[in-house]
Amino acid sequence: MAFGNLFNNIHIDRRNNTGAITQTLKVPLAYAPKQKFLARIAAQPQSFEQSFETYLPRLAFEMTGIVYDPNRRVSFIQQNRAVNNTSNTLNAQYAPSPYNINIMLYAYTKNQDDGLQIIEQILPFFNPDFNLTINAIPALGITNDLPIILDSISYEDEYEGDFTARRAIIWTLSFTLKLNFFGPINKQGFIRNTTVSTFSDAGLNNKQQSYSAVVSPDSAIPGAAIDEFSVVENFDEF
Repeated sequence: MAFGNLFNNIHIDRRNNTGAITQTLKVPLAYAPKQKFLARIAAQPQSFEQSFETYLPRLAFEMTGIVYDPNRRVSFIQQNRAVNNTSNTLNAQYAPSPYNINIMLYAYTKNQDDGLQIIEQILPFFNPDFNLTINAIPALGITNDLPIILDSISYEDEYEGDFTARRAIIWTLSFTLKLNFFGPINKQGFIRNTTVSTFSDAGLNNKQQSYSAVVSPDSAIPGAAIDEFSVVENFDEF
């Protein structure tokens, strides 16, 4: 997903006692709940645990909640439309439903330096939000600026046994994504002629005026150049 791609290019440097870089590692990223990751470590024999730590650092994220956002609601009858290039119709879609999604990002490391290097590559981009532009609905040409808000940061050491048996250092970053969920795309025909009449009585028996507008030629489509079609108007009074 778009959220994961934001953190898919984080690296850490390993240095020797002179400060020279001896190794650069790309931090792996996966969708994984925190407790499942920790339970996997705890369930293995000690020999495996020691070898498993060689796979740290790692990044993982999970969705922890979703809630409707009434502050971003728009009229439900509002529509987005675009010409369907493969048929003589319009693609139409009603306004999306706004939701906030809570996502937790975890940085697992075996030492403090690795964790700080990861955090230093994330925090400068969130003040506390970051806008990610996504191609939401290609068929309608809709692109959205997706606000991603950094809500909080916490840090913990995970131990099992005495204090010499450190399992992992875990940084937890809590984010809120302000997403829009779009419904299905429907097909609509073009309106190429319209008629409006006015009446002087509530029973609509005494017509006073009639107006009509017709697009010519009737093969014209929205977006066509102004010299490729015309609108023929007609007024009638009674």
